[in-house]
Order: sequence, then C-alpha cells, then structure tokens
Amino acid sequence: MMTRKLVGVLASSVLFSLLAATTGCQPGAVGPTRPPASAPAPVPKRYSYTPRPYPLDERGFSPVDKALAAAYACEEVINDDAEGSLNPYVLKVVSAYPLDGSYPYHCGWKPREYDIYNGVTQDMWYKGMIVAKAYPDGSRCSYCCGLTFEIFIRAMKLRNIQKGLDPDDFNGMTFHDLFNMLQLWYIEGKGDCEQRAIVGYGLGRAIPDFEEVRPGDFLSYSTTPAGGHSVIFINWLRDESNKIIGLRYFSSNLSGSKGPGYGQGKFSDCNNGRGLLRNSLRIARVGAIKDYQPFDRLKIPRRNAYAPNQPDRIVYLPATKPAK
Repeated sequence: MMTRKLVGVLASSVLFSLLAATTGCQPGAVGPTRPPASAPAPVPKRYSYTPRPYPLDERGFSPVDKALAAAYACEEVINDDAEGSLNPYVLKVVSAYPLDGSYPYHCGWKPREYDIYNGVTQDMWYKGMIVAKAYPDGSRCSYCCGLTFEIFIRAMKLRNIQKGLDPDDFNGMTFHDLFNMLQLWYIEGKGDCEQRAIVGYGLGRAIPDFEEVRPGDFLSYSTTPAGGHSVIFINWLRDESNKIIGLRYFSSNLSGSKGPGYGQGKFSDCNNGRGLLRNSLRIARVGAIKDYQPFDRLKIPRRNAYAPNQPDRIVYLPATKPAK
C-alpha cells in the first residue's frame, strides 16, 4: 500500500516538473511578483570621505602655488593696466589652474558642508586664520563662488606683494570683514553678490555698461531654467552685427571642464528663451590700491549663515615620490 502511494507521489512530481519545463515556469514565479528593490541612496560625500593631507611638493607648494611661485617671489613682474586695476593679477592667477580634471568640481547642498568646506581648492588664509576651508579629503575640489573668491584672495595678495605691501591688508579689512565679504560673495542674503562685496568694502566699482567690461572682472548671473553662476569674465560673444549675445568666462563648472576651466553661455533673448538672463548680470572690478575707498561696517549687511570655525589640526605633507 505504501509502495503504491509513494509511486503515485513520485509520478505527480515528475509530471509537474515536465509541465514546468515546457511552460517556462521557474521556482518562485507562481503568483504576483514583487517590484525590484530600488538602489540605495548614495551616501553624501561629507559622511563618506577619507581625511587625507593635501599633496604638496617638497617645498610645500600645491600645483597652483608652484605655477605662481615666480610671481609671488617678484621674479616675474606683473604689469599693471592703465587703470591700475586688479585684473592683470586675476588673469595671472587664472592661468595657474590645471584644466585636466585633476581639480574636480564638488558642491554639496544636502546636507550643507559649510563647516568643513567653502568651495576652495586649498585653505585660504588671512591674518593667520583660515577664511575659506578646502575639502578635507585632499581632492582639491571646488565650486563656482568658492573658486572665484579664491582667485580674488590670491590676486589681492599677489598684487600687495609686488607692491611691497602687507599681503594680508585688503583696504584695512579685519579677518571678520573678509569672512563677511565671503558670505556676501556666496549670496547668503537678498541682494548679495560679488559686486556688492567689492563695492561695499571700498575695493572697486560696479560696471553697468557692457562695453566697459574687461577680462578679469568679477561677474555673476542668473539663468532660465532657474540657476546661476559666479565667474571671471573673459570676453563677450557677439553676432555678425557685433551685438553681444553671450559671454565666455573662467570658473569651476559642473559640466564641461568638471572643475576649473573655461565656459560660455548665450543670453536667453538670443537663444530661444533659454540661457543667461541679460538683466541679471552683476559685474564689478577691483580697482587700483590708490583708489580704495573707506567703508562703514554699519552700512554693510552682516551675514551669519555659518561660523568661521577653524580646523583643530592641519597637516600638509609633501607628495610621495614615485617608486623607481
């Protein structure tokens, strides 16, 4: 009796297997299927980076420092323009950045990273303190307003050195003045921009006339669809009739160079409604040192988007020599 039942069970199993094979049925495929699991959300960089010292050469120079070393040592003299503006020094600093992607782009908004990172490729110092912090993973990443602010600081120090002045004296600004200027530059409040920062601290003037804009001026703009950018002006784009239809610039760019590099954009009124908003441009030039104006701290907006906290420990090590 048991043998007959066992034979019946085995026969049923074989029959089911044959049916499954012919119909393509796979184990676990009977009944409703579950949707595939979604991929896990990427971990924000601030929670996943590995702290690393910045790679420097045996003198303690970064690649940009190395490219500017002769100018900072006054072995290479930067010639002033007719106005005595900061522009020639800005363009010299711009020329020092590698364009090969070794200085990447990174901007983390969610969560914000202001406590560890201010968009500069290496720590920017003023009066013995760090006014803008580089990412602590040694990657030398940047974002647009951070890079233009870094270029501003480097150019200001370079000009002071070549004029025999204290490199850490920007029109009598204190450390906290410069840190507040950084927040105006980074648009932390209504009406903020590089132009407001430069004019507010008596360093230069606004340039409302497009025909007066020169390479090395600081500029920001808004776009449609909604967006914006902080850049160093290089030149205008013009059409056959010499009408200004856009601009070429240097900045830290999300697309294209994916880091410091040159980019360009057309005005939306010349590009089927998409692009730069012509009336949004805010342009400023840092003028001659002799033309600096006194500034009143009580008339400059005070921003407190984040605190100027200093790193507990800073380690800069020379780059390791390749094995022979």
